Amino acid sequence: MRFSAIRAFLLLLGLLLSVGQLASAVEYRPLPSAPRGGLTADWLIHDEQGNRLVLYLPDYHAPAHAYYQWLTIRPNKPLPISFTARQGLSLFIDNRLVFTARTPASYTVDLAQLLPVGSSSGPHLLCVWQGEAVPNLASFSNVASSPVAPKGKPTAAPLLAQPRPRGHQGQTVFLCFLLVIGMAYGGIRATYQPGFARIYQVEGLWGKAAAEQDFLTKPTITWLNLGLVLLFSLSFALLLVAIHTNIQSIVILRRLFDVPESAIVLRVLLYTALIAGFVIGKYLFLELMGYIFDVTELVMVQYREFIRTILFMGLFLPLVMFLYLGLNQRLPETVLWVSNGVVSLLLVGSVIRVARTLHRKASLLNLHLFSYLCATEVIPLVILLKLIVFTY
Repeated sequence: MRFSAIRAFLLLLGLLLSVGQLASAVEYRPLPSAPRGGLTADWLIHDEQGNRLVLYLPDYHAPAHAYYQWLTIRPNKPLPISFTARQGLSLFIDNRLVFTARTPASYTVDLAQLLPVGSSSGPHLLCVWQGEAVPNLASFSNVASSPVAPKGKPTAAPLLAQPRPRGHQGQTVFLCFLLVIGMAYGGIRATYQPGFARIYQVEGLWGKAAAEQDFLTKPTITWLNLGLVLLFSLSFALLLVAIHTNIQSIVILRRLFDVPESAIVLRVLLYTALIAGFVIGKYLFLELMGYIFDVTELVMVQYREFIRTILFMGLFLPLVMFLYLGLNQRLPETVLWVSNGVVSLLLVGSVIRVARTLHRKASLLNLHLFSYLCATEVIPLVILLKLIVFTY
């Protein structure tokens, strides 16, 4: 009897160990062996709980700040790689700092020349680290070795870590989209001149209450407003794809819409649909929150003010795109600062305008109405600023 109990216990223990090994095999694939031809698409991340390096799965793991690869590097055999880096990106070989990007640019470095003094041939651990953002792993690639020059002819010394002006492969696509946006704005202005002038005028935006009532009492769902919302969404999408390229690293967005970085047109159209859906769907959100806070009479006024403000501020987004196309190769940080400033002004300005309009209808000193404003405007503002602006 005792022997049977011990045997049953051993069988149960073996079953539990088998299940644990199976779960571990499902969670992590085997680590790739050290490649001999240079970089591969397989990157490793550090597992803190197990104190080990595991294969990075984009659809499973959250983005990290440090990524690793085992490489076979020989001091006398060049191993050039190229990549696009933001300021502060660093490369480590065997936990030793060997390179830091001083400016945002495209770089070409020879890992063999970056090896610490006294290092031997064999496998070495390469680490790519970016402190305030996620490294652009898709830009890391091997560079074909230059042909060997015949004997007797001098060869140019290889350049180490020479930055190249950072251009975008979709500049022609961006120009085409900007052309479409400009023609669409011109066509809408010629077709709906009174309504167009009612939205895009500075004195109407910051004018007196009597001038504002003309827009706030007009119908919201019109062909003019829908067309302008689509143009605003397209302009905003171009800005996100061109300058804020790490938006796709958001885990939720990447899992729902896994669009490769090379499909620029598809990414622009995807972001356009998401932005337009957010703008139009905000009305349903306001109706729900208005019913919860019992302020349904203010919902339509709030939504109309929100639409008018973003449409007016969205007129400046194509200007930022022209600035990007003209100066991004020489002044990328300046273009990024201008873009962040315009996006922040767009988001914060819409909240200020909505709060000002609601305060004229009912005092925001009322804690109930102030809580409603925080739930519908302030909290979404903080989330958008974190995702778009403060990430960079």
